[in-house]
Amino acid sequence: MITDRARDVYIVDAVRTPIGKYGGALSGVRPDDLAAHVVKALVDRAPGLDPASIDDVHLGNANGAGEENRDVARMAVLLAGLPVTVPGVTVNRLCGSGMEAVIQAARAIALGDASVAVAGGVESMSRAPWVLPKPERAFPAGPQTLHSTTLGWRLTNPKMPDEWTVALGEGAELIADRYGITREQQDAYALTSHEKAARAWKDGAFDAEVVPYGDGATVPDGAAEAPPVRDECIREDTSLQALGKLRPVFRKAKGGTVTAGNSSPLNDGAAALLLMDERGLRASGCEPLARIRSSAVTGIEPQYFGLGPVQAARRALEKAGRRFDALHTVELNEAFAAQALGCLAGWPDLDPGIVNPYGGAIALGHPLGASGARITGAVAHQLAAAGSGTGLATLCIGVGQGLAVVLER
Repeated sequence: MITDRARDVYIVDAVRTPIGKYGGALSGVRPDDLAAHVVKALVDRAPGLDPASIDDVHLGNANGAGEENRDVARMAVLLAGLPVTVPGVTVNRLCGSGMEAVIQAARAIALGDASVAVAGGVESMSRAPWVLPKPERAFPAGPQTLHSTTLGWRLTNPKMPDEWTVALGEGAELIADRYGITREQQDAYALTSHEKAARAWKDGAFDAEVVPYGDGATVPDGAAEAPPVRDECIREDTSLQALGKLRPVFRKAKGGTVTAGNSSPLNDGAAALLLMDERGLRASGCEPLARIRSSAVTGIEPQYFGLGPVQAARRALEKAGRRFDALHTVELNEAFAAQALGCLAGWPDLDPGIVNPYGGAIALGHPLGASGARITGAVAHQLAAAGSGTGLATLCIGVGQGLAVVLER
């Protein structure tokens, strides 16, 4: 049903798992189980909500080649114990998948196709499989090559120009070249991310959103340790000296600046948001955290993917009738320090002091399909804690895209 006017869409709640490191405490948990966990936690936190009233579940996932391959959103519905009448759809916009899921769910509500929806994302980079392509002809005599699906280009189409298919880290180096961003600036940015994240955990800033998997003590089958109760990749004891000792990863012989220390790590995690229109709010008795005001997606040259948020944020703010000086908080996903600094250079009218107040992906982690949902939920919780304001969540996307959402309270 298409209504005469778009309905307001509200974020009622947002949850996420602690983010696990690659091969760490969440590596023994299947991605469909991670997704089911946040979906169930979200529903359990809304006692007035009839689960059967959920019109759809939208989840983002960037891989889709492993245990999440059979429409992980539908698998999450079933594993979470929701009524079998609740459908589920999985979307892929690579690193923006979790935010794309939120946008698509919000669009369905705004148009009157849904009243209540769950949206989010999940990724287990630890459990991403190797894939073996089928040979061009039967019965090949020579060796065959397995390709990792953890991150980045694989099985690349040879028609793609070479400059488009550079490694993600080389893309960050290109941004550093364009803006003259030094190694020292990148390390300083990374250190600040860790300091903010460590302080946020000590201050309880994540208490409203983090739902640990299990009891934090029981070790799942196949895991080496119990699931984390906090984000695993935060390095409270790091320093500029320690970061400065790390070697460049992508330009080893060319004076590179991008290291493991000033890049986001490989991670596992899931996040989910509960979205409603006013009818859903009345039926459930829920109070919203924030309202979704606008969204935007843009494209850019693939090798400069990290700058995708620059225009996406501007377009989303323009749609919302807002300017950067009206923002109270911003969550910018930190794929790389060079990428984040490049985006900030493209927003000279934004106060950098309101960006990532509790640290970003360099410290917290970047489970690809979940990150967009995580930062959108983070902005909603920050606005609710403040009592009012306008917030922006935005992130870059591999192969050259940017995505942004504007929230208000």
